[in-house]
Amino acid sequence: MKPVIQQVIVVEGHHDSERLKKYFDCDTIETGGTSLGDDVIDLIRRTKEKRGVIIFTDPDSPGNRIRNAINQAVPGCENAYVERKKARTEYKVGVEHADEDTLKEALEHVVVCEEDPKGRLTMQDLYELGLSGRDNSAALREKAGSLLHIGNGTAKTMLNRLNCLGITKEELQEVLEK
Repeated sequence: MKPVIQQVIVVEGHHDSERLKKYFDCDTIETGGTSLGDDVIDLIRRTKEKRGVIIFTDPDSPGNRIRNAINQAVPGCENAYVERKKARTEYKVGVEHADEDTLKEALEHVVVCEEDPKGRLTMQDLYELGLSGRDNSAALREKAGSLLHIGNGTAKTMLNRLNCLGITKEELQEVLEK
């Protein structure tokens, strides 16, 4: 028996929906790519009020743009992240390429962006913690993203996600010391 996901999962395309429905009893909304129409945003907004939504876009630049646009237009959505290295083939990256365990882990660790985050981190904070401007910064961001279940990316992407969650500098330092 497949695990049931009560919320509706927002994905980029049909293949993402097929992949999720292979392993979960779930409903999806497909954005159809980066050109989010008002009708799609309105559907996501109405669905969030009725059942809740989980934004589960690809771990790439277009996926991040879609996620950010939805989070801005429809505050309070849950977000699931999959690590790039766990959702790729030789030539492509995306939710549709992740295995069952990776998808399950991502959906078990959804996060909600706070509308008024408590601890505004800065790029200087990331630099001081080694997450930016160092030879091993990308590896540290990957570690932090994995431990916090927020995926990984550039320093700017990481900063946005950390601030979205209201992570303080002290909390981030504790994560990095693990």
